[in-house]
Amino acid sequence: MINYIEPVFRPPSEWKSLILQVTNGCSWNHCSFCDMYTQEQKKFRATKVEQIEQDILAAAASGHPISRVFLADGDAMTLPFKRLKEICELINTHLPSVTRISSYCLPRNLTNKTVEQLSELRDMGLSLLYVGCESGDDEVLTKIKKGEDYASSLVALEKIKQAGMKSSVMILMGLGGKQLSQQHAKASAKLMNAAQPDYLSTLVVTLPLGTEKMDSVFDGKFELPDQLGLLNEMQTLLSELVLTKTIFRSDHASNYLVLKGVLGKDKQQLLNQVSDAITGTIPLRQEWQRGL
Repeated sequence: MINYIEPVFRPPSEWKSLILQVTNGCSWNHCSFCDMYTQEQKKFRATKVEQIEQDILAAAASGHPISRVFLADGDAMTLPFKRLKEICELINTHLPSVTRISSYCLPRNLTNKTVEQLSELRDMGLSLLYVGCESGDDEVLTKIKKGEDYASSLVALEKIKQAGMKSSVMILMGLGGKQLSQQHAKASAKLMNAAQPDYLSTLVVTLPLGTEKMDSVFDGKFELPDQLGLLNEMQTLLSELVLTKTIFRSDHASNYLVLKGVLGKDKQQLLNQVSDAITGTIPLRQEWQRGL
């Protein structure tokens, strides 16, 4: 049995994966929009390798078939290359049926890792990184205290591609508020066009603990776009995207409108869906159907 330090978050697509908590919390943890790791027990620390091995052995002894492993928490890729390699070796040794290892990744996590090191980790199974770019707009990124900018995000995404890994990028709709909505959408599309990620997903910024932190960085009042504003923002994002074979998903529980397709072949179809939602000819999720 694995004892987790709660809460534990994972990408929706990792619902069948073994969640291996190789770190606790987030090493950055300054983002104004994020309340995921604010509790005292979620103060960042790396899990001892002995504990990681015990968890892997417990998973192996469970008898459940395991083909995928997700390295938690917020940014396991902050661990040094040597530790990540050690973790992959333990997984390969004790869970030989695993075909994919994945992790959240902040762009800064890759600053001190070479393409060659990432390629070695890929060869050991660590082949998919979920990169929370959130936005491609430098003004928005500065306001939300992301500690990244357009350039640092692009460097990281290009390094992932050069290493033969796959990238799944997250963009947060509404993150620029009403004021910066359109420039947020346009700059995010520009970043995606330059990076050409394998996967792209959009979520709507959700502030379950209130807007106080966002208010403080948005001149005293953060105003999230309403449903129509969010749909217009999505319309701009999709219109500006020039992607060749990126799997696009906007089906997270935070979204009002579910969108799925491949960009660019499904671009017009997706734009048509957004237009229909704007005119009210297709239904949107009700508030009770949405969540973080």
